[in-house]
Amino acid sequence: MIHFFGDAQNSVFAVQGPEALTKDTIAKLSWLFADQPKIDTIGIQGPFIGPRAAMVTPWSTNAVEITQNMGINGIIRIEKFKAVSEVSKGFDPMISEKFKALNQGIFDIQITPDPILEIEDIEAYNIQEGLSLSHEEIDYLEKVSDKIGRPLTDSEVFGFSQVNS
Repeated sequence: MIHFFGDAQNSVFAVQGPEALTKDTIAKLSWLFADQPKIDTIGIQGPFIGPRAAMVTPWSTNAVEITQNMGINGIIRIEKFKAVSEVSKGFDPMISEKFKALNQGIFDIQITPDPILEIEDIEAYNIQEGLSLSHEEIDYLEKVSDKIGRPLTDSEVFGFSQVNS
């Protein structure tokens, strides 16, 4: 469950954790967020700017570790969301997004992964994807594919090209 702390007019901390928080845990989290109160609702109307669901921020990682050091168990993720106007565009869309509302689904990832591709022709895939693999690297990958008895996957070939770049 996601619990909200803060002031919906300024900033809100979203805490992903157990279904119910004890009074002691609420008091500790409120203190951690500079005495921001718990907002007793399952959702808050926005708009807000905050991190993308798929991107757990370093701030969140540190905040969760702090809660563990405070004796609070079960916290999975904590993120901060800033209240903004409807026309606000002052954010980096690569790491943040605009939310019309904060709700129980803000950390859900709505992406279906692409299917795994088996690469039959590594040389052609190298050209198609612009991987810049040398002939020696392509020969090496073809030998690996023969040795393991299956075609390499797109992820394996791409990963190899990144490691050797």
